[in-house]
Parts: sequence; structure tokens; C-alpha cells
Amino acid sequence: MPQPASTRSHATHQPFFQTPDQRTALARQRFFEEGVRPSGLVSESVLQSWLRCCTAHLQPTDSVSFEAVSRSRAHASLNRNRQLLQAGNTELGHMEAALGGTDCRVLLTDAQGVIIHATDLPQANGQPLLRAASRVGVNIAESHIGTSAPGIVVRTGEACSVAGGEHFHQCLQGLYCAAAPIHDIHGQLAGVLDVSVEGGSFSFDAAAVVSTYATTIENRLLQLQSTGQLLLHFQASPTFLDTPLEALAGISPNGRVLWLNGAGRRLTGCHMEHQPTVNSVFGTSIGHLMDLHRQKRIQTLRLPNGLGVWIKGRLSGGDGADFNHAVAVEGMPAAPPDGHRGQAKTALIAAPSGPIADDPAADAHVTSPVAHATLVDHSQRLIEVTLAECGGNIAKAARALGVSRGMLYRRLHKPATQVASASNTRERQPGEASV
Repeated sequence: MPQPASTRSHATHQPFFQTPDQRTALARQRFFEEGVRPSGLVSESVLQSWLRCCTAHLQPTDSVSFEAVSRSRAHASLNRNRQLLQAGNTELGHMEAALGGTDCRVLLTDAQGVIIHATDLPQANGQPLLRAASRVGVNIAESHIGTSAPGIVVRTGEACSVAGGEHFHQCLQGLYCAAAPIHDIHGQLAGVLDVSVEGGSFSFDAAAVVSTYATTIENRLLQLQSTGQLLLHFQASPTFLDTPLEALAGISPNGRVLWLNGAGRRLTGCHMEHQPTVNSVFGTSIGHLMDLHRQKRIQTLRLPNGLGVWIKGRLSGGDGADFNHAVAVEGMPAAPPDGHRGQAKTALIAAPSGPIADDPAADAHVTSPVAHATLVDHSQRLIEVTLAECGGNIAKAARALGVSRGMLYRRLHKPATQVASASNTRERQPGEASV
């Protein structure tokens, strides 16, 4: 019985298309020459990009020119993305150092696909495309150069890799790239991190590398954008805290969850369709969460979904003051010597919402601080108590809080309507400075 034509074609081609490059070549033949959807031969993200390029009336044989960039345009791109560049400053250096033994280039684009950082490889030869593209101000969005990893991420917001012939334009088939998105506190695309090489495929898992660094930069950007919020760090294992795997959340002064990073959404099951209350997401009050900052210790917390997490908090003032370095107040012990900070950091305190572990010794030495109604109350109260502890000496209080004297003067001279209610709800102690 004769086989159907499609079956015969599959049987004929299958033994001869085993490598990725061979499968890509077959996909291009079926898509561009035969008009057949090459499902299974290239990723769906690449296939959708090819379709979009065709809809835009692009041709695979078209040449791609990376337009010249004026100095003023390059400066404008950098100026618009200062916060993203600040967030990536350290990690971009680490990433380029890690890739220093390869011919890979690191590219960072803004949300529109305009390059705002590119690795300079003056010693690299045989990379005409990357040399032309790797300039601040060049637009490598899909609408400008067709299918590429950063172009797809700009369009979809999803990480992807594009290898060789998967690029829409034939002139770009010597490139291999992997890219991952960077989001802001509103959940919008803030930038794209990409690693590219020309003339050969990657000799390591480029997608995993770029994803790790993109997550680290994203977490840093979220923290930079969260002044005036209570920032929560949490994870199911304490060893994941302060790593790219940690979950982050920003809490508003009125007890709303303003944002969660990807790990935070996965752990809590909250998809942030709106701004939920801290009680619905974390199963506890804003007062208890503020205590995390006051106590400066990792605690345990049982989430409403039943998952136990390790959690800590940090509060930054809206004017840039970071009260995480404040002296101990209202019965809290002073910060331990440098040699014992690690011990204090890992000590546990029983969480009111149902701890999964506790440390009786730590409980015996810690007095529960007063829970204030808002983050503004908390920071203003901290200033007042610290100033009283320092006998009204502004310079000494500023050093204890880890802020400038100018910032402290500004806080103390705000109009009464802007001063935290905590300053009006307690009696002044003898000798305490008036604020």
C-alpha cells in the first residue's frame, strides 16, 4: 500500500536532518519556499517572528544596515535609562568578566530595543555584524532587523534564543544570541539583556547565563524603584535569600502589596491583577511586617497558601534615606559586633502568624517593638527616638541612622501635616529634643 506523500517526505528527510542547523535549513525551505508551517523544527517564538516579519513585507534576502548613531541620540538613550543602567552597572561588569574568555558580546537594550550598553571587544576579529550593531543608540528591535533574540523579547516579553538560520534575514545567519527580559515594579518591560556571538554557536548554556544575570539586574531595579516602601525578601529556603532566586515584594504605607517579582508571584500564588492587602498575600498585618525591619533578623512566616517561608524586611525613606542601618530603639538590642553579625542574621524569632521554627533564646533577648500604623510613622518615630538617645545631637543621630545631616534636618522641618502621627501620640521624655 503506497504511503501518503507527506509521510514519504517525512521519512525521506528525517535521516538527513539531525543537527540543529540542518533542521533550521529544512524549516526555512518549508516556510519560505513551500509556504508550509514548519512546526517542531524551530521554536514557536521564532516562527511567530517570521510571520510578523512577512506581515511587515520584509524579505529574507533584504540587507540589514545598522543605522549611524549621533552623539546627541546616544546621550538621550542613556539619559532616559539611567536607573536601568544603575541597576545593571555591577552585574554587567561581572557578566563581561565571566565571558572574557569567549568572543561573546553583552548587549543591554531599553524597552524599545535601543542599545544602551554594549561590550567593547577591540581585539575580536571576524565579527563585522556585531561590531556594527554593538553601539549605544542602535535599534535592534524586530521592526528594524527582523528576527533576533532581543527583538523577540522586546515584542513578547519572554526569554528566547535565536541561532544561526533562525534569523529572518539571510545576512544575519552567522549570529547566535540569547536574551532575557528585565521588568520594572509595574510589571512592564524595562529592558532586555542579550549575549551574542558571531561565526559560531555558543559553547555553554547562554540562555541560562543571561537569565541569571537578567534576574539579578531586575531585582536590583525593583529595589531602586521602591523608595518609600517596605521591601520584603523571602524564600522557602534561607540559603536563597540575597541571591537571584529570592522572592521580593514592595509594600505601600497603607498595607497594600504594590508589586511582586517572578519568584514572589510563584511562591504566594498572587498574580497581581490588582493591589491586594498584605493580609491576603502574607497572612499577617502591616505592623508585623514592619517589625521585620525593626528586628533586622530573618524570621519564619506561614503564607495563607500553607507554604512556610523565611522572610526579612527593609524600609527606605521616600527621600532616599535608608533606615536599615539605624541604631536599636525601644528595647531592641544594639547591632552585634562585626564578627557576630552572621549569627544575629540567622537567629529566629517566632512569627505571630504561625512560625515553622523559633529560637527561644532569641525571644528572651528581644522586646517586641511598637507596631506603627504606617511606614511614615515608623521612620519618623525612629528619627525621634534616635535623636532622643543622642541627646538632641543632630550629627550624632545622623551617624547612628546612617544618613546625612541635611536629610535629617529636612525630615525634622517638614510641616506638621507631613510629620508622622507617631510624634503626636506619645509623651516626650525629659530632655528629649523637640522636633
